[in-house]
Amino acid sequence: MLAGAPALGQRPVRTPVPQAPVAPPPAALPPVISGTIHSINVTGNQRLEADTVRSYVKLTAGQAYTAADLDQALKDLYASELFADVTIAGADTGNIVLQVRENPVINRIVLEGNKRIKEDKIRPEIKLAPRQIFTRSKTRADVARIIELYKRQGRYAATVEPKMVQLDQNRVDVVFEIHEGPKSRIRKINIIGNEKFSDGRLRGEMVTKQTGLTKIFSGGTSYDPDRLAYDQQKLRQFYLTQGYADFHVVSAVAELTPNKRDFIVTYVVEEGQRYKFGDVDLESQIRDLKPETLKYLIHFKKGDWYNAKVVEDTVDTITETAGLLGYAFADVRPDFQRDKDTLTMSVTFQVADAPRVYVERVDINGNTITRDKVVRREFRLAEGDAFNGFRVKRSRDRIQSLGFFQDKLEIGQKQGSSPDKVILEANLEEKSTGQLQVSAGYSSLEKFIVNASITQSNFMGKGQEVRTSVDYSVYSKSVSVGFTEPYLFDKSIALGVDVFRRDLNSFNYVNNDRNTTYSQVTTGFQVRAGVPLTEYWSLALRYGLSYDKVSLDKSSFYSFYQTDANGQSVLTNNFACDPLLAGRYLCDSIGNRLTSSIGYSIVFDNLNDRRRPTAGRRFVLSQDFAGFGGSVRYIRTRAEGHQYHQILKGMILSLNGEGGYIYSLNSSRGPNIDKVRLTDRFFLGQPEFAGFDIRGVGPRVLRVPYDANGNPVSDRKQMSDDALGGRAYYMAKLDLELPLGNGARELGLRPSIFAIAGSVFGLTKPATTNIPVAGQFRATPNADGTLTCYNSTSGVSQSVPAGTSTCAEGSTLVGQSIPGFQEVYVGNTWKPRVSVGFGVNWNSPFGPFRIDIAKVLVKYAGDDPKLFTFNVGTQF
Repeated sequence: MLAGAPALGQRPVRTPVPQAPVAPPPAALPPVISGTIHSINVTGNQRLEADTVRSYVKLTAGQAYTAADLDQALKDLYASELFADVTIAGADTGNIVLQVRENPVINRIVLEGNKRIKEDKIRPEIKLAPRQIFTRSKTRADVARIIELYKRQGRYAATVEPKMVQLDQNRVDVVFEIHEGPKSRIRKINIIGNEKFSDGRLRGEMVTKQTGLTKIFSGGTSYDPDRLAYDQQKLRQFYLTQGYADFHVVSAVAELTPNKRDFIVTYVVEEGQRYKFGDVDLESQIRDLKPETLKYLIHFKKGDWYNAKVVEDTVDTITETAGLLGYAFADVRPDFQRDKDTLTMSVTFQVADAPRVYVERVDINGNTITRDKVVRREFRLAEGDAFNGFRVKRSRDRIQSLGFFQDKLEIGQKQGSSPDKVILEANLEEKSTGQLQVSAGYSSLEKFIVNASITQSNFMGKGQEVRTSVDYSVYSKSVSVGFTEPYLFDKSIALGVDVFRRDLNSFNYVNNDRNTTYSQVTTGFQVRAGVPLTEYWSLALRYGLSYDKVSLDKSSFYSFYQTDANGQSVLTNNFACDPLLAGRYLCDSIGNRLTSSIGYSIVFDNLNDRRRPTAGRRFVLSQDFAGFGGSVRYIRTRAEGHQYHQILKGMILSLNGEGGYIYSLNSSRGPNIDKVRLTDRFFLGQPEFAGFDIRGVGPRVLRVPYDANGNPVSDRKQMSDDALGGRAYYMAKLDLELPLGNGARELGLRPSIFAIAGSVFGLTKPATTNIPVAGQFRATPNADGTLTCYNSTSGVSQSVPAGTSTCAEGSTLVGQSIPGFQEVYVGNTWKPRVSVGFGVNWNSPFGPFRIDIAKVLVKYAGDDPKLFTFNVGTQF
């Protein structure tokens, strides 16, 4: 317990901080007109020495005094802010007694009621501190600073009430009781003087927004004086793009409503006349930049409506073109000649003379963990190179794509030691590159999932990546360890290795019950290497070795019955996979095999950010050859392409396409058996193809039971569904990411609308099984392979050899009947399936969250559509 704190169960008494005391008027003193001070004594002081108290008054022994002198002494003592109360006695005798009560010492500062602004933001604004003398003026100043802090957050209704808790030894706890109040919003934006454009059109150009249901996630509805000033600039910019060169904002007033909850903002504007472009010309003093060449960069002409944005863009284009030719500090200025009589604006672009510039030095600042060479090797320019603006931009994109630094990285350009030299300066702000994640979630694919992973993408500041992860769910388990060195021996050679073990259980659905079919356990490793061919083209090589063990549950899918050449089920002494129980396609897939493969990828990549691109394209062509040893032989070819374009700020359009084909080099595996094994084929569905369930597209076998009337059931939920995949597939996706307000972006929300088309196909039709409506009787073999004949009359059981089809008279074979069913092969078509939908990505505190609502427009027999899918936690 703190010293002086109230006893357990007692509530400390809080008293409001009183107003600053005021010295009593002269009339309160004895009516002494004059006299001589004989002595000055001090009483009531505890911490302060008497001489210290006397030093604050202009009174000394032997001095003549008046009532005004004593009144001034009172004011001086109060002005020191060391005393809570002061009185002067003995004024009539000349023996002056200064009776004081000292201000208390602060024990601690307490904040209460602050939820929207954390203590670490408020504490620096408070100048009062423990062990200091309490003063009312400092308290008032602290209150004002706290309220100002809330005003900057848009909470103009916030109040702060300082209170004191009296402790022993003349100490106090100072408590700031904060009532934050609601955020002050913009109730209404009024615009006066606009005739050419409506209020709604102009409000759309502003960053500040009116409060409304459609602006729930917008951060622009709160009041911010800086934002209002910026909106005036936005209005002027808009009118200048529409030809109104004389536009200006006459006034902008924000009025706070009486309840301090809302603001009403009123703009008064003058639009002026609309101008057209007059004569357009260009003059260049740089020898290498000919006017007749640069004029092709001007995309407007005389007679077009005046647009200041087009002029600015032209200046930027000419400047960038000069930068490509080595003139980093080219000065391009538009010279305007306004004619108010003809309402035209003539423009002459003047390119001032400038020397060709060379890179003198590359400075890298702010990297405390990342080594300089990790950043420098991404620069496309080195000391001594001729300046090139395009390469500067490319260097910025490459550094940003590392993922080691905060967004919006810029490379500055400073004048060097001479006019023909430039210093490139990369001011970096590092962010955390290590991630320790232990998460649990729920996936519509995997049900409950658990993931634990450790990743360091900038290991020891060398740019190396080290990762390990363990994933567990009901249907999949995996562990992997990987390492990547992006610059081997400081050369542009990337080398990586991955070691993994994956345990996957495939499944199907029957009556919404998810049933395991085959189990695939894969153990292996892969070695990767990559080298750049040009700035945007690169070559990746890899070698992988993996051992697969594919098995079925023997208790569910094995028996002593096998199918003969006539398709009849006969009893044997061999306990093996039963096609009647599992399906021929699953029985053909079990076994162990070793895959040794070598592959390559040719990659074109000019994305501006590999983590979250907004512009550029990426294309990958890959081939893998299995058969360098091992028991699996095939050639797998895949191609994928991605194109990104930012239409508006925050609105990103992306087009993604991919496809592949696998060609088996194995000999025939038998009639009705595809040469490509089930586990090597392509599958398509959730999560990459929203609108369909996992493996919900493509060839499959439906096992259809008969109903009580002997007719095949039509309810899909009563059928078992085994996806078989295919040797070829393709998929295309058009995605439009929608912009949101600042508030939603801070939450990590990224909504999008999309359309997807694709298919998987190219499979040999498998052998199917059909059992008549009556079903089929199966005798149950004993452990030694014999059968049991049972006489219900005598109760006697007798063992008979396997292969026996009848028993002695009066006895019957012990076994069970398998209900009738028919297997139907569907879905093997190249024709596209199509879905459209809406999705949201959210970087939640629980990990990445993705939700999709998709409607299937085109589907074919056997496809499994699914309207709603989501994943929380790490996706497998």
